[in-house]
Amino acid sequence: MRVVPRSAPRWRRRLRRYGPAWFGGGIVVAWILIAILAPWISPYQPNAVDVTARLQPPSWTHWMGTDTLGRDVFSRLLHGARLSLSAGFSVVILGALLGTAIGTIAAWARGWWDEGLMRLTDLVLCFPPIILALAIAAALGIGPMNTVLAMLVVWWPKFARLGRALALVQRSQEYVEAATVLGLKPHRILLRHIMPNTLGPLAVLITLDLGNAILTFAGLSFLGLGVIPPMAEWGSMVAEGRELVEQWWVAAFPGLAILTVVVGFNFCGDGLRDWLDPKGRTQ
Repeated sequence: MRVVPRSAPRWRRRLRRYGPAWFGGGIVVAWILIAILAPWISPYQPNAVDVTARLQPPSWTHWMGTDTLGRDVFSRLLHGARLSLSAGFSVVILGALLGTAIGTIAAWARGWWDEGLMRLTDLVLCFPPIILALAIAAALGIGPMNTVLAMLVVWWPKFARLGRALALVQRSQEYVEAATVLGLKPHRILLRHIMPNTLGPLAVLITLDLGNAILTFAGLSFLGLGVIPPMAEWGSMVAEGRELVEQWWVAAFPGLAILTVVVGFNFCGDGLRDWLDPKGRTQ
């Protein structure tokens, strides 16, 4: 008699499928809490200089050691989370709002509006994002706000492309035709019916893009265009320790912070994408 193996319990299948997403969400939530509570949980002031304690290795006094000016790396890491996370969220959220609005308007208006807006999108997409952001940031000057503006210029086209594609799909649905027949104004149909139905895929792209935005902001800071010294920011902290081979802790801990945040957002985005997939939710 053939024995049919029992299928795994449903909770085990869900854990196997969404376990990395919960793990990534825990990392993200932890870093958000750290960023919020940084002024109260950091043992030292982030910019406090103590040249007598410069380049000390990790110890009970300085958990992650000190940098070339004797500043506590752990305290600067905690405060750097505030700037890195806020910059990443600002770029992605503003880029998503601007790009989705442009793409949805292009899909709804069609004609020369569609042609003009999409050609503008293609023009921005012709340049490598990091190179264009680097050039704009250099032209605007050093500073977090200027870096965010430079990144925003190159961040919206991907959302415009996705928003237009999703809006074109929704525009052909029967509920849009019914709303048109009922006499609803175009802007009401666009805002109340079409745009809410495009939020799922956009939410996935936003979640996946947050890690990329934080990494790009850190890269610009590493090149000297992100923040004004002595502000604590992960990319600039890595840059300060790039030549300190023996004092590995100066660059290693900020680099690990960037790694964990990017991995956390990527896991969250993958899990959200699987959850929004109707076939995946039934498994």
